Amino acid sequence: MTASLLRVASLLGLLAATGAAQAGFTSFVIRDGSMNPPTIQSNTDYVPDGTEFVIYEGGQKAALGSDDISGFTIGDINKLSITRHDDTTRFTAGSGPAVAPYFNIWVTDGLGNYAVIANEPSNPAFQSLFVDNMDGSKSYNLSYDDLADKTAKVYETPGWNTDSSWVHNMFGNDPLTFADVASLTIEAPDATYIMNAANGVGSGAPDELGTYEAYGFNWVFGDTLSNYVSGNEGYVVSGAMATVPEPSSIALLGLAGVAGLAVCRRRRS
Repeated sequence: MTASLLRVASLLGLLAATGAAQAGFTSFVIRDGSMNPPTIQSNTDYVPDGTEFVIYEGGQKAALGSDDISGFTIGDINKLSITRHDDTTRFTAGSGPAVAPYFNIWVTDGLGNYAVIANEPSNPAFQSLFVDNMDGSKSYNLSYDDLADKTAKVYETPGWNTDSSWVHNMFGNDPLTFADVASLTIEAPDATYIMNAANGVGSGAPDELGTYEAYGFNWVFGDTLSNYVSGNEGYVVSGAMATVPEPSSIALLGLAGVAGLAVCRRRRS
């Protein structure tokens, strides 16, 4: 093998080892209830790093949120994953508690407008992506390709329920897919924006109760209705992840391409 080809192989090997940027997650309560707030606690019965979300009643919501992929577009998403360890068979197949959590993504057009883009977990096409693991757990391991043709719902912005939001003005009426909104940038608004009633952000939006702090990507537990009540034991999860290609990986791919072109040119000369 020539020195040039060795350099290309080395670059490609480094690219493969670099992997993807993994998001770090913070747990927070979105909305409490009339009796008790949702409980977020450690649960090591299944895995050492398990976290349990107990949703006692309809209207309660909590989440795992991350800002690590903020600034990228929905189309940049490489992987969204989380593993559920508690027994999902205690719930009706296909019901909210059986397929939880769902996700919310804050997006912006870069012009001061924000909205939440959410998956539709009641959709059987999405439920089929919740896969069984050999240890009895279940996981979402979603690539952008998995999401592209799935329904994307718009919330937390004026006009979302009348197809007249800024998102619908850009991309058309419902039903929208994740491919339709792929160009939107992942970014959460600040507390001032969320607290301004003119912006149409409701109490169920993915922001922290009391502080209004929000994160770009969120795995959500609970709902406005009673269709995501977990009971006790709650939802026990681990391995939350949201990734996009690392800038260093992209740069290495470019370098490998340049080196490869150089080899071709030398062979032709």
